[in-house]
Amino acid sequence: MLYNDWEMVCGLEIHAQLNTSSKIFSPESALFGGADNQNVHPITLGMPGCLPLLNEKAVELAIKTGLALGCEINEVSRFARKNYFYPDSPKGYQISQFEQPICGPGEIEFQVEDYIKKVRIERAHMEEDAGKSSHLGDSTLINLNRVGVPLLEIVSQPDISSPSEAAEYARTIRQILRYIGVCDGNLEEGSMRCDCNVSIRKKGDKKLGTRTEIKNVNSFRFVQKSIEYEVQRQIDLVESGGQVVQETRLWDSSANKTVSMRAKEDANDYRYFPDPDLLPLVVAPETIEHIKKQIPELPRPRAERFQNEFLLTQKEAVSLTQERAQADYFEAVVQNGASPKAASSWIMTELLRELNAAELEFEAIKLRPENLAKLIKLVEKGTLSRNSAKKVFQVLWSENKDPEVVVEQLGLVQITDSSAIEKVINEVINNNPKQAEQYRSGKLKVFGFFVGQVMKATNGQASPEVVNSLLKTKLGAK
Repeated sequence: MLYNDWEMVCGLEIHAQLNTSSKIFSPESALFGGADNQNVHPITLGMPGCLPLLNEKAVELAIKTGLALGCEINEVSRFARKNYFYPDSPKGYQISQFEQPICGPGEIEFQVEDYIKKVRIERAHMEEDAGKSSHLGDSTLINLNRVGVPLLEIVSQPDISSPSEAAEYARTIRQILRYIGVCDGNLEEGSMRCDCNVSIRKKGDKKLGTRTEIKNVNSFRFVQKSIEYEVQRQIDLVESGGQVVQETRLWDSSANKTVSMRAKEDANDYRYFPDPDLLPLVVAPETIEHIKKQIPELPRPRAERFQNEFLLTQKEAVSLTQERAQADYFEAVVQNGASPKAASSWIMTELLRELNAAELEFEAIKLRPENLAKLIKLVEKGTLSRNSAKKVFQVLWSENKDPEVVVEQLGLVQITDSSAIEKVINEVINNNPKQAEQYRSGKLKVFGFFVGQVMKATNGQASPEVVNSLLKTKLGAK
């Protein structure tokens, strides 16, 4: 995006909720839902004499994320107390990591429009979430269910130079988190949130401008829109003689603008110090290697392999690898004998249409990949036309029967007998002499009319190849 003499500089802080059943330092449920203030515990409430106990699973998932993002894993990390008072944080501090995070520098690549973008990751650190405040007029309601939910905060370097890059970076992080199974990435439920740090500077300047933070943006579209607005706001402010102040702002989606929330704190405002109740976290090298072996093939290299191994286009490969379950399903269909191109076509059209209509995830599909492969092979062998196969697919989607059984039940075996099809063609031509003469006089579009009439007369079961060949012969090929 062009801003005349200005350029934007942006970094994102992505807060990802780690997929653990219990909280990071206490035993109560970390799952979404439940009645207000149901999932609380003396430890999360900061009651006297209660000591935190680190969730081992949260540590494993944090390391797994760091490895997938190309980060260095620090064998020794420490927890610190980040001191501030808000009603939704009953201890008066948040347990986080500051000087010694569990994940150090890393880097990811992703595609934005027609170019590859690299963004450096500064760090990823573990911390506990705060609760939720709901402001109703002069009253505020506090729900502490989220207090203590395990988070991994992924902090990028200020390498992002356009709103579209920011949105695509966030999408890529979410895709990786879901691929490796550490976070469900549900932005609506708050299990992934973005803070956008935005500043502007004159083109060619090296010094960073004063930044503002857009807090808790919960959709990729809003990431892009909020940054677009904030950059223009800062440019207009400076060009009119004002100054950008360091502050935290919120995105108001109804008004399509950012609004000031509070002055932005620096690290020294939080008075970080090592948490006296938690020992340093020491991770053995063999533990890191063990976790590394659990990381599946990630979406970008998997898409490249699909192009090379299955000769798919880049668009097909990228689409198929958006979700791990979808890519796994595609490979299972191919392994059961379907051609990669046909498998891709059926999955990206028929299967996704039904999934979207039913609002289901790929994991909920009843249609087994071996049955979809068998259906595709029936089409490829000429036993079924594509239209007939779609009718069979509708039955398989809801009942998941053997495709060959369904074909027999519906009487959809494709007619390939030339003499039988020729008889139908003769009848169609004799019944439509005017259209036959139009075709012979050069109106080639009429050919489609005849194909439709023949397919109608055979209930869509005639082989399209045979129909086209015989029709051209009977009508006189043009």
